[in-house]
Amino acid sequence: MVTAPIPSAFWPPFWRGFRALTPLWLGLIPFAVAYAVTARAAGLSVLETQFMSLTVFAGASQFAAAGLFAGGAPALGIVATTFLLNARHVLYGLSLARQVPLTGGQRLLAAQFLTDEAYGVAVVHGPREPGGLSFAFLLGAELSLYLVWNLATLAGALAGEVLPGPQALGVGVVFPLAFLGLLVPLLGDRRAVLVALASGLGAWGLARVLPGGLVVLASGVGGALLGAWLVTRHRAELETRPDGVGSDHDREPDASGSTRRGPP
Repeated sequence: MVTAPIPSAFWPPFWRGFRALTPLWLGLIPFAVAYAVTARAAGLSVLETQFMSLTVFAGASQFAAAGLFAGGAPALGIVATTFLLNARHVLYGLSLARQVPLTGGQRLLAAQFLTDEAYGVAVVHGPREPGGLSFAFLLGAELSLYLVWNLATLAGALAGEVLPGPQALGVGVVFPLAFLGLLVPLLGDRRAVLVALASGLGAWGLARVLPGGLVVLASGVGGALLGAWLVTRHRAELETRPDGVGSDHDREPDASGSTRRGPP
């Protein structure tokens, strides 16, 4: 069976997506090593430790699973815990489905390698691509972290006991700062700032009573509903004005980051 070659137009956006994630490698590598050390301490072999990174590819879930393995937890408990930790990916998938035209096979492939970081970079940098966000750019961003995560897992599984942990290296601040850098360009008007603040405060409060995956899911859904309500109310107000236009603060940001007037 002859496989059709990948179109040459696929590779430029793929490599741009791949390179867009390279600044996050520094924060990812120590955590992959730490996972490998945790998994090995839990009794997993080098092959089993690596196989989990190859097939699961979800940092928090892999840490949790390794700990549950060490405690002798039942399989159902491990599956349920990792499901809750990754519930936020439902929102990511719904968001990307609205922005990227994907075939059935592409959806499965993109879903398998999707991470928080790849999603964040894709929705911020993807719209700036010629023709908008594409499957090639998204897959490049995803596989950039997948490659590094698995190489670092292997290094940690083989020699992790002699390497310092993430806390010792002080890299825990890398991911929060990276996501803050992705968020700021999206705050184009007062409504966006209000939604971001409300979602952040909601997540902070929910984190005291819910596991991490559900916190992101709940605050994300709440933020989306609040944003939809604010935009709907704003448009209704514009329609009731005699001139049909608002002030400069009423402009809505478009995909390029500039602003446009709301509909008359």
